[in-house]
Formats: sequence, structure tokens, C-alpha cells
Amino acid sequence: MNVKEAAAYIGASEYKLREMVRRKLIGSYRVGNRILFRKEAIDAWILKQEQENSSAFSN
Repeated sequence: MNVKEAAAYIGASEYKLREMVRRKLIGSYRVGNRILFRKEAIDAWILKQEQENSSAFSN
């Protein structure tokens, strides 16, 4: 997925997604100047966020 597709998939802006890539918060790879994402990496990130959020509420 490219940045636009991935941002729509997770419900974030393209700017926010690029910031997350810059901070290495979400897995991505580059081909030339393009930032690309594997769907599996995004799904893993979503699962991690869900786990972190559910543990924060249980404390």
C-alpha cells in the first residue's frame, strides 16, 4: 500500500502516517522516494495498539 491507501486503511491523515514512519512507529519500506506498507505490517500495528489500549484500561 502507498501512504494514501495506508492512511485511509487506519483512519489517519497522510501527514500523521508520514510522521509515524519518520519516528519509526509503524513498519514501512521505501522504493526510491515512495513509502510503502505491507498490509500485514499495518494489521500487526493495529493489533499492538489494541493490546496496549486494552491493558491501559485494565490498570
